[in-house]
Amino acid sequence: MRTRTNITAVMAALAVSLVGCSGSDSDSDSGEDAKPGAAKTTAASSEPSTGAGATEKAAGIPPEPTVVQREELLRALAAANPGIVKYEDKAIDAARNQCSAINGGSAKADWAASQRFTYEDVTTTEAQGKQINEALKGLGFCKP
Repeated sequence: MRTRTNITAVMAALAVSLVGCSGSDSDSDSGEDAKPGAAKTTAASSEPSTGAGATEKAAGIPPEPTVVQREELLRALAAANPGIVKYEDKAIDAARNQCSAINGGSAKADWAASQRFTYEDVTTTEAQGKQINEALKGLGFCKP
């Protein structure tokens, strides 16, 4: 029970951190950096990303994959369920988050994968979730 509570607390903290990091950098490219308020916003927004990386690492979530790793990961996920890679960014996010279940030794990792990779018009079964977990482990994507 304590493990579930700890995992829930870490996941809640991660969710809060990720929501804070979801803003775009398009304002910094528009030349509005000259405003005094813009510098403060930029400085403030860079602080949570450092904390988010530490929180993600503590939760067993790997960093964003490189271009090569991303392509390799998408191919492996497509082998388990071709539909999940229709939404590449969602598939990558789900794979990163699934690592928390794998690295945490979850007894329901296959079920968790089936839930994480079910979105929009894509349904993933628990058997496909097991294939996804095997692919993530085989690639070494979820290195603790």
